Amino acid sequence: MTTRERCTIECPNGIKLDGSVFKPEKKNDTIGVVLVHPYSVLGGCQALMRGIARNLSDHGYPALIFDMRGVGKSTGRASLTGFSEVNDVISACKWLSTTLSLPRILLVGSSAGAPIAGSAVDQVEEVAGYVSLGYPFGLTASILFGRHHKAILQSPKPKLFVMGTRDGFTSVKQLENKLKSAAGRVETHLIEGASHFQMEGAGYDAEMTNLITKFISSL
Repeated sequence: MTTRERCTIECPNGIKLDGSVFKPEKKNDTIGVVLVHPYSVLGGCQALMRGIARNLSDHGYPALIFDMRGVGKSTGRASLTGFSEVNDVISACKWLSTTLSLPRILLVGSSAGAPIAGSAVDQVEEVAGYVSLGYPFGLTASILFGRHHKAILQSPKPKLFVMGTRDGFTSVKQLENKLKSAAGRVETHLIEGASHFQMEGAGYDAEMTNLITKFISSL
């Protein structure tokens, strides 16, 4: 049975993040998952990641969700480009790894949380892999998040990009073109007919969980 515990993650700059850790009855001792929620400025919060986190825990993987700065009970102020939030992700990864004595972390980012998480991947030694759910590679979204692209595309760590074929922010062609230059092991999984916000909905939680657990077992 999964238990959920509230937690506070302290960042080096004095910001405190409100989070929840989902712990499985029989814990996998080698890897935990940190999930990064969609764009704070548009109402993104940890609650959007709760279904996937609970499912992952039911599969035996400890999972951490948290509100980035300026969201919910977390202190600080949200930034437009998500660069300040990269430090929140780094702190969350280190907290989960240290608190539960986990040598490896899988980092999962949803929507705008994907570029933010991508910028943190190579800054945390324990991060063993990365999953993006609806990375906003499109031209308009790139005005805000374009400066994050390089970090994840150049990372040698294994990565999986999941996207709906009807994503309004990124076309399948844009995704494919971006990933041509990516280093290391890169996988993509397209969900036929799904739009960007549809894929964020609870109806896709089970499918997202299956893709993530399959990716973990391949690491």
